[in-house]
Amino acid sequence: MISTKAPLINLQGVTKKYPTGKDDYYQALNGIDLVVKKGEFVAITGPSGSGKSTLMHILGALDTPTEGIYIFKGKEIESFNEDQLADIRNKEIGFVFQFFNLLPRTTVFKNVERPMLYAGIPADERKKRVMNSLESVGIADKVNNLSNHISGGQIQRVAIARALIMNPSIILADEPTGNLDSKATQEIMNILLSLNKQGKTIIIITHEEELAVFASRKIKIVDGKIVSDILLKNKNHGA
Repeated sequence: MISTKAPLINLQGVTKKYPTGKDDYYQALNGIDLVVKKGEFVAITGPSGSGKSTLMHILGALDTPTEGIYIFKGKEIESFNEDQLADIRNKEIGFVFQFFNLLPRTTVFKNVERPMLYAGIPADERKKRVMNSLESVGIADKVNNLSNHISGGQIQRVAIARALIMNPSIILADEPTGNLDSKATQEIMNILLSLNKQGKTIIIITHEEELAVFASRKIKIVDGKIVSDILLKNKNHGA
């Protein structure tokens, strides 16, 4: 039985190397130790090429470490087969990407519904969950719109609604405001902050330092290593 006190994420000495030739490789991550507990709002920052995206792919079970251990909810990721990993990605981790990853000529409803189709959830339950999820991000009135007929900020709200639909353990957001103007950026970050205050664990990957102020913890990566890991005290968290 997994302890409820176990962290959601526990990386121990995680290294990632990509072959670049017969005897050559590029080392994207170098000995990452990281623990994320339930209910945290973590911003992972760093310059371009620092290893942020590689770390995001490992945290999201989209890639595996070359060396080291990744323990997710008390169990080593390495022990899962491909079907189990796909199940984790569908049910346990809600992804929000910079480029949205929505089907463009498909309705908002069908985009948000998609993860539930893979899980075999009945139609009436799917409809209820879609509406609840869209309401939580303030965009229920766009349910029948095509996703390429709404604004960028609205599209990202749809992406967040889709990420929430399976009630995941973690929302993992990779540059979630990278394609948005300042007003839409503020709106999206406020939504993530609100979700965190409701108990959701949020991890954002960003090179924009101004987004990190929304988090309660900021981790900085440089050259594949964690160079700082600090708790933030700011008005968003009542400190």
